[in-house]
Amino acid sequence: MNFMTESINRFFKSLDFLKGIVLAVAMLIPIFLSQYFFDGIHYGFSVALGVLFCSPTDVPGSNKHVFFGILIATFLSFSLTLLFGSIANILWLLLPLLGIFVFLVSYISVFGFRASLISFVGLMSIVLSFIHDYSEESLMLHASLIALGGLWYLSLTYLKLLLFPKIQVDQFFVKTIEKTADYLRIRGELLGNSTNREALRHKLFELQIGINAFHEMLREIILTTRSKSGFSNRTRRQQIILTELIDILELAIANPLDYDKFDEVFKNHEEKIKEFQLLVFEIADQLEHISKVIRKEEKLQENTKIPEILGNIDKHINYYRISVGLPKSRVGTLMLLNLKNYQEKQALNVIAIERVLNNYRKNDEILSSKEARRFITSQDYDFKKLIENFNFNSPIFKHSLRLAIVVLVGFAIGKSFSMQNPYWILLTIIIIMRPSFGLTKSRSIHRVVGTLIGAALATSVILITQNTTIYAIIAVISLPLAFSFVQLNFRNAAVFVTINVIFVYALFKSDILSVIQFRILDTLIGASLAFISNYFLWPTWQFQNISENFKKAITSNRNFLKQVAIFYEKKGEVSTAYKLSRKEAFLNIGDLNAAFQRMNQDPKSKQVELSTIYEIVVFNNTFLSSLTALGTFIRNNKTSEVPEEFNIYVENICSNLEMAKQILEKSETLKEVNPTNVEDAENLYDTFFENLSKKRDQEIAFGGKHSMTTRVKLRETFLISEQLKWLYNLSEKLIASAKKYQSTI
Repeated sequence: MNFMTESINRFFKSLDFLKGIVLAVAMLIPIFLSQYFFDGIHYGFSVALGVLFCSPTDVPGSNKHVFFGILIATFLSFSLTLLFGSIANILWLLLPLLGIFVFLVSYISVFGFRASLISFVGLMSIVLSFIHDYSEESLMLHASLIALGGLWYLSLTYLKLLLFPKIQVDQFFVKTIEKTADYLRIRGELLGNSTNREALRHKLFELQIGINAFHEMLREIILTTRSKSGFSNRTRRQQIILTELIDILELAIANPLDYDKFDEVFKNHEEKIKEFQLLVFEIADQLEHISKVIRKEEKLQENTKIPEILGNIDKHINYYRISVGLPKSRVGTLMLLNLKNYQEKQALNVIAIERVLNNYRKNDEILSSKEARRFITSQDYDFKKLIENFNFNSPIFKHSLRLAIVVLVGFAIGKSFSMQNPYWILLTIIIIMRPSFGLTKSRSIHRVVGTLIGAALATSVILITQNTTIYAIIAVISLPLAFSFVQLNFRNAAVFVTINVIFVYALFKSDILSVIQFRILDTLIGASLAFISNYFLWPTWQFQNISENFKKAITSNRNFLKQVAIFYEKKGEVSTAYKLSRKEAFLNIGDLNAAFQRMNQDPKSKQVELSTIYEIVVFNNTFLSSLTALGTFIRNNKTSEVPEEFNIYVENICSNLEMAKQILEKSETLKEVNPTNVEDAENLYDTFFENLSKKRDQEIAFGGKHSMTTRVKLRETFLISEQLKWLYNLSEKLIASAKKYQSTI
């Protein structure tokens, strides 16, 4: 009960609900003013349509992107309403232009997420241009009022930003922190769960996709603010918190534990692992506490359990080393020390966030304005992109063509059978249809189920009472709720949209039950057309395009490896090139994981070579994890001179990655690279480690004064050589999987 109450309370405090309220107010005010001053809602309804058209582009991002997004949407909705309103009754001209413009407007989506929302605005404008009888109402006036609605919504959006400047970033921080806590918690479960690890790894993939997306949103908002407006204390603290959250994810990925090896080494010492698991859960709980502090649900309190658990871990490690004895306990002790070192750093990152929330922080490295701009992922709006995607290899091209045909079919059905509101069919199609089959399928189901639930609830109210005042109240309340749920829960959004539409009609029409029947029928027709067309008309199956994600992931991993090698050689401050290559690698791996998740939503018959694709996805993720671990160790520890065998490994790993990429590209002439003797490099590392181990044993036995130096070198040699061996092994596996994949596709 408490959880439900908390969830409801959070919803009403959320950015989504605030946006729903702003949108509802922006639509209702012109309608009420129109009724009051002009004794009719026609003028106000046109303004409200303009608000509705522009609202989808009001998504998180910099103020500049929000401003131009809404402005372009306003111009597009005005122009398309004017065009299609003028030819609405000229059927021979309307049909070809309808198909052409639906294709062109949908094709804008090649420019990215915000462009796809502008595209959706254009499609809505085309569809809803059919709802007016322009013989009774001036088309130019209607289109102009739509443009006025867009400008009205733009002004309210900026007013929202002025009155609630903190809510957007705070909400994203809360969601990022909560997802990060879930990520760490699953990592803790993996330590003690040897039977369900595959399912837990899938959950980690999904969470990593979401966390990366929130990191990108926060980067754009915070770093754009920083580069445009300079420093404020708040901006500085936001940047530090974002840095710590990115470090937490990177540290987690940088420590890919070999759980099977842990099971084997500590099968008789499970209590050692339990203590580490307890520490992970405590760190995750503290992150949850921090998210509640930002929500203003709790006051910040220091966690006293974490230092206590760390103390217990030290005792367990010492007991293990003594009870098992050297040299037998050396590998296990190093594994435990490395795990402890990782979790200590995670705890320090959490403490750093607490200090920021307490307005205390000692000197931190903050990006300059010029450097900050380099970390904002810019969208490519080059006209060449339109030309490059104008073929059947492009999912967006196929989607745009498919959508144009289905809209024409839906229009023909509506006209042929004299539907009450045929534009509902078209509206359902453009809302549901997406380039991927899986997303279209899930949206079709949610739309139909939501419509049926909404219709059932509305029918129940109508059968109980015919009071128009109650209808008006329900219509007003359901409007902000419908908009609030669009991003949170598509099915619930469909429920409230249906309720709103029905009760708005109920205020002006007597045959409301007939409206409900047609609403359900039109939704079923539109959803069926969308679902069937995505399966039969040039379907985009994920297995056909995922190789592009493979190549990007492999390339970014290789570039990141080169930057790690450069830093190991030069040492000193971490370069911007290093940071950018790391960011690129994380984003591309996130995109690869998202592509694989979409493939899982395709029909089973279209999941070609799923096991091989999963192998490549896992190998790329594991490669990045191991590489990040290598980079983190080199950055955070004083390292010795780079041995030649390190460069031999790096050269061969890069060669293998290039080979895997060429195989995926189906290159006719694979680039031959002179092989270097990796076996010799491995033997040199092993020999050096053995010599250091013997020296360390002698120093311990005789109490040598240089024992700490030897210990540090021993640890460096062990960790770097193990990571290099593993990276090389993964690069070999990538080649084998790439060959297997290409032989079957």
